[in-house]
Amino acid sequence: MKFKDGYWRMRPGVRGDYATAAHDVTALDGSLRILAPTREITRRGNTIDGPVLRVDLSSPMPDVIRVRTVHFAGSVPDSPAFAVRDDRPEVKIAVDAGEAALTSGDLTVRVRRDAPWEMTFSAGGRELTRSAGKSLGAMRDPADRHFMAEQLRLSAGELVYGLGERFGPLVRNGQSVDIWNEDGGTSSEMAYKNVPFYLTNRGYGVFVNHPGRVSFEVGSETVSRVQFSAEGHDLEYLIIHGPTPADILRRYTALTGRPALPPAWSFGLWLSTSFTTDYDEATVTSFVDGMAARDLPLSVFHFDCFWMRQFRWCDFAWDPEVFPDPEGMLRRLKERGLRVCLWINPYIGQASELFEEGAAAGHLLRRPDGTVWQDDHWQAGRALVDFTSPAARAWYAGKLRALLDMGVDAFKTDFGERIPTDVVYADGSDPERMHNYYSLIYNQTVHDVLAERRGPGEAVLFARSATVGGQRLPVHWGGDCESTFEAMAESLRGGLSLGLGGFGFWSHDIGGFEGLPDPAVFKRWVAFGLLSSHSRLHGSGSYRVPWLFDEESVEVLRAFTKLKARLMPYLYGAAVQATAEGLPMMRAMHLEFPGDRACDHLDAQYLLGPDLLVAPVLSADGEVSYYVPEGVWTRLLDGETVTGPGWRSERHGFDSLPLLVRPGAVIATGARDDRPDYDYADGVTLDVYQLGDGATRTVTVPAPDGAPAAVFKVSRQGDRLHARRLDGPPAPWTLRHAGARTTAAPAADHIEITLSVKE
Repeated sequence: MKFKDGYWRMRPGVRGDYATAAHDVTALDGSLRILAPTREITRRGNTIDGPVLRVDLSSPMPDVIRVRTVHFAGSVPDSPAFAVRDDRPEVKIAVDAGEAALTSGDLTVRVRRDAPWEMTFSAGGRELTRSAGKSLGAMRDPADRHFMAEQLRLSAGELVYGLGERFGPLVRNGQSVDIWNEDGGTSSEMAYKNVPFYLTNRGYGVFVNHPGRVSFEVGSETVSRVQFSAEGHDLEYLIIHGPTPADILRRYTALTGRPALPPAWSFGLWLSTSFTTDYDEATVTSFVDGMAARDLPLSVFHFDCFWMRQFRWCDFAWDPEVFPDPEGMLRRLKERGLRVCLWINPYIGQASELFEEGAAAGHLLRRPDGTVWQDDHWQAGRALVDFTSPAARAWYAGKLRALLDMGVDAFKTDFGERIPTDVVYADGSDPERMHNYYSLIYNQTVHDVLAERRGPGEAVLFARSATVGGQRLPVHWGGDCESTFEAMAESLRGGLSLGLGGFGFWSHDIGGFEGLPDPAVFKRWVAFGLLSSHSRLHGSGSYRVPWLFDEESVEVLRAFTKLKARLMPYLYGAAVQATAEGLPMMRAMHLEFPGDRACDHLDAQYLLGPDLLVAPVLSADGEVSYYVPEGVWTRLLDGETVTGPGWRSERHGFDSLPLLVRPGAVIATGARDDRPDYDYADGVTLDVYQLGDGATRTVTVPAPDGAPAAVFKVSRQGDRLHARRLDGPPAPWTLRHAGARTTAAPAADHIEITLSVKE
């Protein structure tokens, strides 16, 4: 929200009461409490008749400082609230006549005692950002609504990233962003997954710990500042020191949670019925048969909305006219090695038998007058499950248990964004703060019942809505996009931005959702989709089986599906890292190369895991321009080398795209290409790329449950390449020097190669 008219004046009807000085400072147990009047105190009479802001400074973990500002403490709702880790580490506190300071790890906040207000954050002797005069304040708009606002300085050249899933340019500078979940597609400034956290290229991140609408003006009201504001009487934010973007993300996810590890089978190809298409068991069987006949590995079959009867979503009952034998159908699909996913949402249509059941039991969200909240959007007379009620959560979960017992393996948790605010929640939660938070408890309810029935390592969602903490409940997909190259690019931007909020796993609708994609769009999207963490063929009114486009689409899908299966030892290792460190599988270039200014704005390419650079082709003719960071990179598909730093322009066929291996990488490649879940250590090949003389890499090959299956140490001395198995069963394995095209046959514990070509 913008409060000012230009730089000097306030907008008509807006009043701002800003902190002027740290007039009163109290050192508490591990924290500082500051009383900051909003006018300068020159005599005792100035302490009467005016707002005073209470500012509390503390630290929940090393290198993180919490700033909590309150105006009227009695007007602050206590729910909902994000779960944020608080270790209460040892801090250093110093207070004198000139300033008050609190230090946590390498991060220090200093507050000047006299006017004007100044609160400075620094690390390693370097200032990161500051709150200066007319930055921290209590605001009133023309309607007399109360807001709390803060402005933090942007240095010259400082760039801002994050704020959840955003489909515009990756760098947020100059943008106005509202943290408010909306069902707006991928072509607007709205987003399904809003996260009030950003990080900058100055070595710090900012997490605004507020579950409701937070408005960010990123150099868009005051161009040298980031402003954030929220309606109400409190505002809490945490400064998170890096110094690298990856370090910031590790600390942010340590505070708010890291992703659960999705099951290995979920990394294979998902095929959907699509949304409004006609389908029954014969259609499903024809798709599955067609995939098998064409040697297209398939892992998951997804049934979209119309597995249930029309007008009755969600009643969790199969449409008996279309699927008269659902148990038998599921059994037949599972006998073919497939997992099954069902579409669900948190709405109950009035025609559903569950409407009366839920209303009578008090499980549906109500208006202030006590009536059930309803409207006619999506499903006629739809109501909304009140997930703040433990009884309602148990009721909803019970319906899902019946489906899981029938043989279902996963749920696509659609919607969760259009949550009304003219309602009363069972637990008394503030409706405005529940709007975004609702997505978290909705998805948590479904994830919990999956973990209960299938085991924690087998729980996986395909979720659309999210906020802070949602990263703990993978997988998320990008939402409704057009079937165009432009939509392919905006989907990628949304996924990379979401990854900078700690979301480790992300997918999108291969080919696009709305409309029928041109075969060229479909084939280019297939390559991108199979080089994403999760891969799903899905559309709206048209099927997405490849033979309906052309025969080349079949060949392209086969090639990239099998490539992903072979890469699973490497990819699942990156998945394990996402759960352990909070780093996304699909990484914006800035995250991995923060010192390379050419990477700062890149949003049409990414790293898949730490060592694979992917540049999706966003054109029918195959023309693609991409940036290669420093070093000698190797093209995975043909073994040719590319030297950076620099830009390259290339033309690729539909069976190819820029897919480069980082210098010094050792890529663990599996022995199977027909499925994603297998014994990765059995027959694994260690492909070594441009490993420097004297360099050593340790490679951990994961088991399908994420535990280490085998550990290898690879090193180079002169023209000799050595690899030793440090841990793991005596399964066959191979060492291959990709640059020199030399290999060695399996040995028990040690392999040595004499390089035939010097690098």
